[in-house]
Amino acid sequence: MSNFLWYPIEDLPFIFIVIMIAFTVHEFAHAYSAYKFGDRTAYDAGRVTLNPRVHIDIFGMILLLIAGFGWARPVPVNRGKFKYPRLMGIVVSAVGPLSNLLIAGIGILALYVMNQTGLMDVGSIGVHRAIIHFLYYLITINLMLFIFNLIPVPPLDGYRIIQDLVPLKVRFKMDQNVHWGMFLFLLIIFIPQLRAVTITPLFSLSGDIIGGFQSFYELFFHPVSWQSFILDFLGYSRS
Repeated sequence: MSNFLWYPIEDLPFIFIVIMIAFTVHEFAHAYSAYKFGDRTAYDAGRVTLNPRVHIDIFGMILLLIAGFGWARPVPVNRGKFKYPRLMGIVVSAVGPLSNLLIAGIGILALYVMNQTGLMDVGSIGVHRAIIHFLYYLITINLMLFIFNLIPVPPLDGYRIIQDLVPLKVRFKMDQNVHWGMFLFLLIIFIPQLRAVTITPLFSLSGDIIGGFQSFYELFFHPVSWQSFILDFLGYSRS
């Protein structure tokens, strides 16, 4: 970490690319699923696209680089257009974080293939370093966004999922007090002591998620010596 950035300044090109991929796919997943369920709000706003320009929030991206968290432009969703508003609302909210989980899984699979086939040792040092750094951030940032967005605090996706799960009376009270939830969210983000006992422990789940992907891939491939490779590479412990 540099003096003013969350990430090493020399890795910014990789991080910019990963953030654009992560945010774009996340918001596209929200917009596309809402459109398929009958809500044209995001479609009419031009959000059903993989063009990063319509999804990226410059301030949210800068904050991610500086503070380690950030956001994209939220996708407008009108749940009243859904045939089953609560069920489809849960799906629309969940597909965003799940898309980040999928991207991380693809990155882990790429590392597995490279390690098993010997591609980890092929090519020049510069090319090798670039690929490794890109995959490292592709996995870690997308896992962070997956976990972070499922926290049940507004304005995150986890809060919207809870809203659609609870009884309508509870949801009404949640809507009345959403500003307090936003206040709590800002306190957690900007006060290091609160982050240390809330968000930081959640991010430690990344190691377990990576281990789960490993076990899943081993259903289709012969077990090899890569079992601890990815966790060690990303700095996690299986203890």
